[in-house]
Amino acid sequence: MTTVAPRVERRSRANDIELAWDSFGDPAGSPLLLVMGLGAQMVAWDDAFCARLAEAGGHRVIRFDNRDIGHSTHLTLLGVPDIQALMVQAMAGQPLRTPYNLRDMAADCVGLLDALGIERAHVVGASMGGAIGQEMCIHHARRMLSFTSIMSSTGAPGLPPPTPEAMAVLFSPAPTTFDAYQAHHAKVWRILRGPASFPLDEARDAEKAQLVFLRGLNPAGVARQLAAILASGNRKPALREVRVPTLVIHGDDDPLVPVACGVDVADAIPGAQLLRIPGMGHALPIPMWPQIVDAIAAHTARHAGS
Repeated sequence: MTTVAPRVERRSRANDIELAWDSFGDPAGSPLLLVMGLGAQMVAWDDAFCARLAEAGGHRVIRFDNRDIGHSTHLTLLGVPDIQALMVQAMAGQPLRTPYNLRDMAADCVGLLDALGIERAHVVGASMGGAIGQEMCIHHARRMLSFTSIMSSTGAPGLPPPTPEAMAVLFSPAPTTFDAYQAHHAKVWRILRGPASFPLDEARDAEKAQLVFLRGLNPAGVARQLAAILASGNRKPALREVRVPTLVIHGDDDPLVPVACGVDVADAIPGAQLLRIPGMGHALPIPMWPQIVDAIAAHTARHAGS
């Protein structure tokens, strides 16, 4: 594993909150913003992965904690939504009232670009981060050079659901003691990585769990993020009007967001390219970094000034 120098974490005001962020690569490089998924801190973008991405594409790679997670603002005063009630309302086609939605989180991204003095950036989003990136494409396209959606969905009705095991870990509360959290973290990722074995990743689970735990957990914030996903509904009709150059990456063995969801994203966005990766689940496993990084670097190079 490549050793990467420790990052200097900063906080910037964006969209009336504060976002914690750090960066990799040449500060003068073409900016690339990484947007992470539900309940995931920015460190879920592995340091070595970010360094490879910066080197391969000549990018200034920026990762950040979404609102309500990690070291970014926790919106405690907004309360804890009733997820079960929201799911019932969503299935009934009723409008949802939630603390915020994914469009607000896309505005956070734009606010961070503003704070960093960046006019346009390549955007790479994973899972919920991919949905946030889609909202950027719909509402803030002029701020984007390109978009890469990884293991995400349009939110359209009728798409395949998660496996029961993946659904169970999605809704399992994180323990509040470190030993219990470490075991919980390993179980979650063992399921989300899918049926294949990834010894290199599994060997680092304890280290990753410690890093996340020490940066701080916010279960209420995860619930608010999940409510935001539910409230944001079906983006597919709006995505048909998107003209941001798009690459879709999805694993064939994704248990949480099945590959048909990624195919749907690629079908919805005109001109989108689809890269299906055999054996990849709902994770970015170390053996697949070269393929993922090379695909993103090639995509951003083709649209460096689009």
